[in-house]
Amino acid sequence: MATIRTFKALRPAASLTERVAALPYDVYNREEARITALKDPLSFLNIDRPETQFPEEQDMYAPQVYEKAKNMLDSEITDGTFVEDEKNCYYLYELTMNKRSQTGIVACASIDDYVNGVIKKHENTRADKELDRIRHVDACSAQTGPIFLAYRSDEMIEKTVKKVKTADPAADFTSEDGITHRVWVISEEPDICTIRERFSNIDRIYIADGHHRAASAVKVGLMRREQEKQAKGCFDETAEYNYFLSVLFPENELMIMPYNRVVKDLNGLSEEEFMKKISVKFEIEEIGKTAFQPEKKLEIGMYLGKTWYKLTAGKGTFNEQDPVESLDVSILQNNILAPVLGICDPKTDKRIDFVGGIRGLGELERRCESEMKIAFSMYPTSIIELFDVADAGLLMPPKSTWFEPKLRSGLFIHRF
Repeated sequence: MATIRTFKALRPAASLTERVAALPYDVYNREEARITALKDPLSFLNIDRPETQFPEEQDMYAPQVYEKAKNMLDSEITDGTFVEDEKNCYYLYELTMNKRSQTGIVACASIDDYVNGVIKKHENTRADKELDRIRHVDACSAQTGPIFLAYRSDEMIEKTVKKVKTADPAADFTSEDGITHRVWVISEEPDICTIRERFSNIDRIYIADGHHRAASAVKVGLMRREQEKQAKGCFDETAEYNYFLSVLFPENELMIMPYNRVVKDLNGLSEEEFMKKISVKFEIEEIGKTAFQPEKKLEIGMYLGKTWYKLTAGKGTFNEQDPVESLDVSILQNNILAPVLGICDPKTDKRIDFVGGIRGLGELERRCESEMKIAFSMYPTSIIELFDVADAGLLMPPKSTWFEPKLRSGLFIHRF
């Protein structure tokens, strides 16, 4: 059963919240991070991506870069940019995008639940990406970016959340991208008890987004345990390093957008040869110049030669009983990308790129009119499909889900 714990959050001073809140560190490449961080010295991106404080030629993984993150965080705690709450609390974090809201409980999840499989994964992680956040978390002795967790909705938790939201929020602002962010503090003991007890009856929680942040936080926690055991012969099971910063959302409030694909070439095939090959597995309907967004499972949009097509997967293209093979992204991978286009490992193949659904279908057309040859628009993976894959102990293909809106970093920091 899940252990979801209160904590004393380090939060921006009320008047600075909007300036501090920043998109996650990993939505930017290095150049984008530098440009964005320069816009405001209080943006948390300066701490999350500390290489932005050095010359462009600086090794972004050097020890002094992570030390800079620690020093900046310490300085902003000292000058009052960040203030730590006086008691352990839960928090609510509501995001509203295009008139649709989702509200998560901000808390600390257990590294043991991660290790033991109560917190379930659906993606592999890369060691190099993990190492960056391990160094950042360890240097700062803090988790600065929350892990996005999902759980099956619970009526008592829902009632408690609604009750807390009748009070005035502790923070309320709209970011440049039009998303409204609101925060409430859950400090009343009956509400805390209800949430803690309800989660203690939930045996499965799912990582929706932030697999690398989660793995890194867990590894730092295990490392701190080992250090304490070597120094004292045992470790403190109640220590904060045993828990990691999370925001937990009920599955019925979440929206997953498609994660689309673009490919550089047709693997030596002419357009006619390519179409003939894929027609064996797919029904092909020419749409024309109007961009096609699939409306249901087993439909895939394709943009080739400045023309949109609807592909409908036929029988025999996948195993309906397999929660991974039955994903639309798997159907595309197993029937077109690998056997026809020769992209057997989409994680490493430089001929394929992935475009988040938030960018729209126009971005697929733009990419094909510049450096790419063909694009595929996908029907979004559902949260239930994600749960099914994780419950089966399986992994999704890379870039299967795109969650919106993105949680802001800097609104809550967990120190240990």
